[in-house]
Amino acid sequence: MTLKNLIFILVMGCITFTACTPDEVVDPIEPVVDYTERFSDAADVYANIVFASYEDSYNEAVALRDMINEFVANPTEEGFEACKDQWLAARVPYGQTEVYRFYGGPIDDEDGPEGLINAWPMDENFIDYVDGDATAGLINDATTYPEITKQVLVDLNEAISEESIFTGYHAIEFLLWGQDLFADSPGQRPYTDYVVGGTADNQERRAEYLTVVTDLLVDHLGEVMAEWTPGASNYRASFLAETQVSIVNKIFTALGELSKGELSGERMFVAVDSEDQENEHSCFADNTHVDILENFNGLVNVYTGTYERVSGSTVNGESYSAIGTDINPTKAAAIDEAIATADAAIKAIPIPFDQAIINDQVLVLAAVTALENLSDAFTDIQVDLENQ
Repeated sequence: MTLKNLIFILVMGCITFTACTPDEVVDPIEPVVDYTERFSDAADVYANIVFASYEDSYNEAVALRDMINEFVANPTEEGFEACKDQWLAARVPYGQTEVYRFYGGPIDDEDGPEGLINAWPMDENFIDYVDGDATAGLINDATTYPEITKQVLVDLNEAISEESIFTGYHAIEFLLWGQDLFADSPGQRPYTDYVVGGTADNQERRAEYLTVVTDLLVDHLGEVMAEWTPGASNYRASFLAETQVSIVNKIFTALGELSKGELSGERMFVAVDSEDQENEHSCFADNTHVDILENFNGLVNVYTGTYERVSGSTVNGESYSAIGTDINPTKAAAIDEAIATADAAIKAIPIPFDQAIINDQVLVLAAVTALENLSDAFTDIQVDLENQ
């Protein structure tokens, strides 16, 4: 055997021995997944949902304005009840838009109209008569406020104090229902408050206030809707041009802030802690249970990439839920569980909310805890999404 052949045999033996070593394990190389396109699609779906829900809110407010104009022109009890029913209907889509706040978007940046649309709690005696004071409010003070205009109401809103609310849904709510002085029903303002020569003085000024403040609501909702309209040079366009990390950060900051700081904290825990119905969101109409549920539904809409429009059609597509499930299925499963728990806890709160904060505090606090846990779960998966 030549030296060359011997070397060949030895080398081949080493190779064979190395390949067959049972204790050696080669780790597989995991492929790098590029989620860029999916994140872009999810951002587009988010923007579509934002626009659709603001458009629904705007259209429902327009319907409310038209109904109120018809009522004040010919006040009847049937017309008054129709206005109240439409106010309740208008609150459903708007309640689902609250999750677009808390990151300096067009609803609540330094020029945003949020405080003119949905500010609360309000001290109603700034607007109209209250129990024990028949002459309270702007409506009954023609000397100081001879004209009721949009600019007057905008200038006064929150100018006197945080509770001096003159505009938005809750000002309209008060003008339709009046104070809620009853344990078993909402406010009982009579429609004759708007009939000349009827109940409560200054019926014509009250009617003027109602029409002006409702028209103002339509204006402000239209402004926000325009900023999310597709195909325009607006906030939506600049939002979608931001980095993937920035978009995810804004969306999940809003999810976390609404579910914990705002909804479970300001809108639920504070009301329980104070046992004061003035601290519930829609205290005149006893509609707070709907506000809470629709705020929660807004959270789910954004995370799952689905929104059911007032018409019954659906806006949907790529979702952060689906992306999160692929990136970290454990954390995504925790969110799904937290959503289910919060949904059940919210729906278990007895109606009306103003009685639940006194008689069923355990059930309200269970929902508060469930929403806090949901917020923590959103924050937990946010880190994984931002790191992709």
